[in-house]
Amino acid sequence: MAVPHDSQETTYLLPPNPEDWEEQGIPDFIYGQKDLVGKGIQWPRNACCTLDTLPRSRFDSALCSAWKQRVELGLFRYRLEDLQTQILPGSVGFVAQLNIERGVQRRPPQNIKSVRQEFDPEQFNFTKIRPGEVLFRLRREPNGLAASKQEDILVVINVSPLEWGHVLLVPEPAHGLPQRLLPGVLRAGLEAVLLSLHPGFRVGFNSLGGLASVNHLHLHGYYLAHPLPVEGAPSTPLDPKGCIHLLQDLPAPGFLFYTSGSGPDLEALISRVCRATDYLNDHEIAHNLFVTRGAPPGQASSSGLTGIRVILWARKSSFGIKESGAFNVALCELAGHLPVKTSQDFGSLTEAAAVTLIQDCLLPQTQADEVQAALVALMAQEGL
Repeated sequence: MAVPHDSQETTYLLPPNPEDWEEQGIPDFIYGQKDLVGKGIQWPRNACCTLDTLPRSRFDSALCSAWKQRVELGLFRYRLEDLQTQILPGSVGFVAQLNIERGVQRRPPQNIKSVRQEFDPEQFNFTKIRPGEVLFRLRREPNGLAASKQEDILVVINVSPLEWGHVLLVPEPAHGLPQRLLPGVLRAGLEAVLLSLHPGFRVGFNSLGGLASVNHLHLHGYYLAHPLPVEGAPSTPLDPKGCIHLLQDLPAPGFLFYTSGSGPDLEALISRVCRATDYLNDHEIAHNLFVTRGAPPGQASSSGLTGIRVILWARKSSFGIKESGAFNVALCELAGHLPVKTSQDFGSLTEAAAVTLIQDCLLPQTQADEVQAALVALMAQEGL
């Protein structure tokens, strides 16, 4: 896909010789409140046109220039070319992409048996990556309410990328945190979306059992040059205060949380989402989460990308390598982005087949209703 123009800055680039990489250390990307853009980001009139003419932020420039350099240095498992892409005919608007190399070359997932499995330092984790895989450290300037809560986050290339600019957001790796969502890393993910001027920069989280392949706390972030169904899908409020909504008219109904920008509203959203994911973890329920710019709940998609939508899906647990379908179902597939593993499947995939694959991963209706009731009750406790 086309991405923002490469930055002319070299702050986040590596020296040419690998033996000098560790000596350089990890550069800091320092940002403040003024860098967070909550409104005014829109898709071009032709949403599928190239995006390299769009405005770019310091964050976009830093990430894209450093990511491109790591491509040239050969640090990825495969060289990601422009991916063949199609919008599946039908009412949903699935964005299907053929990514054969990811299906073949990616690291096999770890042996996970529980959503609450402890971190194992003997397994692959982010303390074992090569120095060159780290692009920079995401560091926020002190800022009142969020200052004491902000964590330093490493922005690391995903060596088996889904799309251009695919990175991982990793809290201090030496802490050895298991793959359980925490407020600090969620805040960093939300603010990364607000730091980008690209309407297609999204962030997401897979729990253990929700197709996370590494049990070491991380989020995914990547660019996709297409709108997705979750940006403007209608929703129904589930509580009187409008803290949580049910996203409708999608193959996988999800719980929708929304904020118009940074500040106290963002902190409230972080608290609500983490309360919900804590419940799912404690009850051994796998889940996926997706962060995107989108329309406010209850408003038509034509109202534009006026804030941040966070969508949370509870789903059946799935452990190990899954090879039976055209795609695996995790954070991006639930949002409508389908990375397909073979040319044959890409050529024959239909909306109906995609819907069936996704819905096979959802909770039985009785359990889904129980989860919904529990999360609504948790939101009702806010402020008590």
